[in-house]
Amino acid sequence: MPLTHRPVDEKDIQIICGFPQSEDELFFLFPKAEFPLSSSQLRDAIAQRSDSTVVELGGEVIAFANFYRWESGGRCSIGNVIVSPAARGRGVGRYLIEQMIALAFSKHQAAEIIVSCFNQNIAGLLFYQKLGFQPYAIEERQGRKGNRIALIHLRLSRNAT
Repeated sequence: MPLTHRPVDEKDIQIICGFPQSEDELFFLFPKAEFPLSSSQLRDAIAQRSDSTVVELGGEVIAFANFYRWESGGRCSIGNVIVSPAARGRGVGRYLIEQMIALAFSKHQAAEIIVSCFNQNIAGLLFYQKLGFQPYAIEERQGRKGNRIALIHLRLSRNAT
């Protein structure tokens, strides 16, 4: 069964809220949110962002992402990326990010696409590197417990695809 994607719908919100399985996963997805992710927290994020997108398999929502920054002809920054625990490791994340890249280039004529990933999210860092994203900056942040962590910014230029 092929993967499909579409804009997020109200009926998807509660399903997406069940994807983060721990405080750490939620922090990687949405650092300002409180665990467990609530519908109101996710709705507020969606309202402030652009192109919130879900991936479906057989009519079931299995992944979500959006842009937290979008500039016509400039940068599009992908955020709130998460795949359902049951669908991980099956190419769903790749499909989702490829659709977001295509949307950034076609709809927003983006010159580059940005993703940011915390240093503890090794799977995410390796995943984005496989898709051609290259690190270009590191920003010091504070973790949930006040500890020092690094937010690594990666980019993919239009001419790199």
